[in-house]
Amino acid sequence: MATADETQLFARLSDPCQRREAFADVVRTYGESLYWKIRHIVLVHEDADDVLQNVFVKAWRSIDDFHGNSRLSTWLYRIAINESLDFIRRNKRDMVMGMSSDESVANRLVGDEYFDGDRAEVLLQEAIASLPEVQKVVFSLRYYDDMKYSEISSMLGTSEGALKASYHLAVKKIRAYLDNND
Repeated sequence: MATADETQLFARLSDPCQRREAFADVVRTYGESLYWKIRHIVLVHEDADDVLQNVFVKAWRSIDDFHGNSRLSTWLYRIAINESLDFIRRNKRDMVMGMSSDESVANRLVGDEYFDGDRAEVLLQEAIASLPEVQKVVFSLRYYDDMKYSEISSMLGTSEGALKASYHLAVKKIRAYLDNND
């Protein structure tokens, strides 16, 4: 159910005379939370910024397709997750030869001037990077954003049972990765 603020914002977005200013409010309101959802999936600051920009471009271009059937935030988060997954898929194809996906993530993360984690955080990010895409997203949304399965379910269009199974498998794989790399 949309909040009063979202309902009001949606009404402004629907009005061609107010759309540009309303969309600027969307960017101000949701930009930071979208950035962090994206960042937990793609890991590197510059990549998260690029994906976030793509999210807002896609949202702007398809604003007429949003009819208010879900919350505006849910719609934006769905776009953000899909764009993040597309980014990961594109990067897998462009992976540097001779370097595993985990090593590439670790090298980019440690080299990221915005990363201030320690060895444990690097290992956790490597473990998350080694997960299949869906498990990575579900784990990130539950672990970092503490989202309820019902919220994730409406965002991803997947059953809560499937999400719980994905999360359980992700946690199991992360534990195994951390145990093997201590």
